[in-house]
Amino acid sequence: MRLTDDHAAALPESLSYRAKRLLLGRPLTTERIGGQKLDDRTALGVLASDCISSSAYGSEEMLRVLVPVIGAAAFTLLMPVTGAILLVLVLLTLCYSDVVMIYTRAGGSYVVARENFGPDIAQIAAVALLVDYTVTVAVQVSAGTNALISLAHLLGDGFTGLDHMQLPVSAGVVILLAYGNLRGVREAGRLFAAPAYLFMAAVALMMAVGLGRWAAGDLPHADIHAPGAIPLGDPGQGWLYGASVFIVLRAFANGGSSLTGLEAISNGISVFHEPQGRNARRTLIVMSCVLGFLVLGVSLLAHLTHAIPYADGTPTVIAQEAQLAFGSGTAGDAGLILVQLATALILYTGANTPFTGFPFLASFVAEDRFLPRALTRRGHRLAFSNGIIALSVVALALLLVTGANVDRLVALYAIGVFTAFTMAGAGLTAYHWRRREPGRSWKLAVNASAAVVSAAVVLIFAVTKFTEGAWLVVVVFPLGVWALMRINREYRHEAAELQALPPAEGERDSPRWRRHIVLVLVDSFDLAALEALRYARELRPDEVRAVHIVVDEPRARRLRERWEASAAISVALELVDCPDRRLERAVAELAVRTADADTAVTFLLPRRTYPTVLGRLLHRGTGESLTKALDELPNVAVTILPYVVGPPR
Repeated sequence: MRLTDDHAAALPESLSYRAKRLLLGRPLTTERIGGQKLDDRTALGVLASDCISSSAYGSEEMLRVLVPVIGAAAFTLLMPVTGAILLVLVLLTLCYSDVVMIYTRAGGSYVVARENFGPDIAQIAAVALLVDYTVTVAVQVSAGTNALISLAHLLGDGFTGLDHMQLPVSAGVVILLAYGNLRGVREAGRLFAAPAYLFMAAVALMMAVGLGRWAAGDLPHADIHAPGAIPLGDPGQGWLYGASVFIVLRAFANGGSSLTGLEAISNGISVFHEPQGRNARRTLIVMSCVLGFLVLGVSLLAHLTHAIPYADGTPTVIAQEAQLAFGSGTAGDAGLILVQLATALILYTGANTPFTGFPFLASFVAEDRFLPRALTRRGHRLAFSNGIIALSVVALALLLVTGANVDRLVALYAIGVFTAFTMAGAGLTAYHWRRREPGRSWKLAVNASAAVVSAAVVLIFAVTKFTEGAWLVVVVFPLGVWALMRINREYRHEAAELQALPPAEGERDSPRWRRHIVLVLVDSFDLAALEALRYARELRPDEVRAVHIVVDEPRARRLRERWEASAAISVALELVDCPDRRLERAVAELAVRTADADTAVTFLLPRRTYPTVLGRLLHRGTGESLTKALDELPNVAVTILPYVVGPPR
């Protein structure tokens, strides 16, 4: 039977639903699920924000390693390390161009690994991407807040002393992004595309002005001995002597953070118009070119201006470059404000990308039964609400543990994303190895090289940053893969149990018991208990019994007296002693004494429900705990009968 609209309108809404509707708005119907398709320009702005914004801190992270060891020579060594990063960028771009042409379903390296190595091995990619998405949120919002605090520092002394705002502002942005995505704001593609183009324009303007002033011999240097700047190291006998291979590798690993987000297009390929593969590849190539230009430009200006990292993270290197390039005065301040606001906007927008990617990836993995199925359900506004909430909670925990410090977070960053790069390259190598097709040798060489180089970066990062926090990711990875495998094993075991159907012959649904006894658990002499007795008789069992578990003897005596004095009750009340007050244990023992191979027992539990908040606070429900105590007993069933006390309000 289907309820009419009038009947449905008469049903009261729960308090939690009314609160959800107030916070998130009207629910969206399932019919409104639709793949929002974006043209290439909009897709570039939406999907490239995470990748392009990393250019704001990649060069600074390299300098943080080099400056304390080799001093001012770090600004010279910065350029060859940046060149190595750009070579890796080219290799990964070629690899992911292949990914988007072959695998046009969202999921990126997880789908590549699953299709080529099977679902078990694919969980390495799943953990890598889930870790990457989580750390991306923390890194991006922390770097965005750094940009705002840097702007305040450089505008004048009246704005100093804001460093204590780093953590609360960053956490507030995460909460705001989570709230927006729970409301479905993520669908506003063009809104999120604008900051990417604003950032490109602002940094390009800064580079043009800076290089123009350098060519004219008018570009100033930063004060590398300023209070709060990272202390300069001693290069020893020549700057290359002071920079050991270990230090160069650490700088290279830190610089690898510039390439995070490169996988975003393959993970979100479903938003492109047909032909999806070709449009995604074109957008990926443009994004990589823009990223390479920005990373090179920021490193080059750092090399020319000697913009130095500060111990507390602010002012940032890119903020110093903007101030030095644009100079002082009204025009200079306007240029600085433009660059810093654009930087903050794109970093915050980049932090929004995982709020789409993480829930979708989690839903894919959950569909494969490696994560809880709750992650596959869409919420009030058609978003994967459970995934959004999980991402927010872990990201907030990371911010709290690290104090929203970008340098400490980067130690957790690149391992995840470069592991995903490794799985993508290795998966495509296996894909092309099994096929005879034109250009096979070239594709094998590119993808195998991408896998090897990415694996080398993971190893470098794990070794060189181990004591700075990378140990946590090294530990989390195998534990995460084990947890996903354990979840899958549990789901498979449950499925096997449920699919073990009885043989076809005979009456499979005929009763197995000769007797059926209904036990009504009575707590008070009231309407709820009387309704339960009426319901028990409707079941037409062989016997109906009313039982009270005696926890308070005087109360039990008064209950029996009222029960026996009532002419409306024909069922005697049994009292079961419970001297140790273990109510669940007493009920379970009663069930074991009553049920046997020939006797089925149904417990009826009257549950009094209270529509008001105060009513729920004043009464403790025991129905669920009693149900758990009886769940696994053979030949025992439990039915909870709700009885609403008072009119709904």
